[in-house]
Amino acid sequence: MKRVMTIQDISCIGKCSLTVALPIISCFGVETAIVPTAVLSTHTHFSGFTFRDLTDDLDGIKEHWKKEGFKFDALYSGYLGSERQIEIVRDYFRTFKEKNTFTIVDPVMADNGKLYTGFADDFPEKMASLCREADIILPNLSEAALMLNEPYPGENAPPEVTKKLLKGLAEHLTGIAVITGVTLENGTFGFMGIDPKNGEFFEYGTPKINYRSHGTGDIFAATLTGALTRGLPYFDALKLAADYVTRCIENTYNDPDRVDYAVNFEAELPWLTDRIRSIDYIERRTK
Repeated sequence: MKRVMTIQDISCIGKCSLTVALPIISCFGVETAIVPTAVLSTHTHFSGFTFRDLTDDLDGIKEHWKKEGFKFDALYSGYLGSERQIEIVRDYFRTFKEKNTFTIVDPVMADNGKLYTGFADDFPEKMASLCREADIILPNLSEAALMLNEPYPGENAPPEVTKKLLKGLAEHLTGIAVITGVTLENGTFGFMGIDPKNGEFFEYGTPKINYRSHGTGDIFAATLTGALTRGLPYFDALKLAADYVTRCIENTYNDPDRVDYAVNFEAELPWLTDRIRSIDYIERRTK
């Protein structure tokens, strides 16, 4: 069985970070090894949440896993609460990355042009340095602009602005950059990316649903990680992630009993499982 390491926080209520990464990646038939960076009572949408910093535990986890000889097919980082955690995660990558191990960094730190609570102004620069270690990075428009020290273009930025940001990211990366949550020329909503090796852009969108919620970026990153680990080509894996997120948003939008802090990703896991069964079928046919 393949194994993924995911490094991010546990928000006990909020349907984000490890509480979505663990079930979604597990759906792909992949062992999911978690490295919790902090424990929060809820995500930061709520006021008065509790926060337990686990930074001091991270080196011990790494050294124990190293001693046991654990191997990983993918390394995926999400929300990191401090600059020190960024440096520790960089060390995790360099310790456990092997020839066929791929790394994904979701630089979770901002929305609507503003850093999350508790991050210093130089945090985007530190996060950008971690992104240089990754095979794929997944910033939103806010995070891409902050890492490049560019003005925030707004959530409905035209495609030419997104392309400019991607070109800027590509100048500093060896891996693929994908900006999520963008509006495309045909009016759909999805992602746009660039491959630094050839400078080519790629994109994919789904019908736009007039509903925004927390956690969709984490759902996208977890789905992508699971799909890549199972061997899907990166564009097919990105499309699957976008389709699944869209279904989660649509399900939530149509649910009269929905909560206002997350999407109904659980309700659409059967749909995702059906897509994974088709991956299983393809794998059997090609063996």
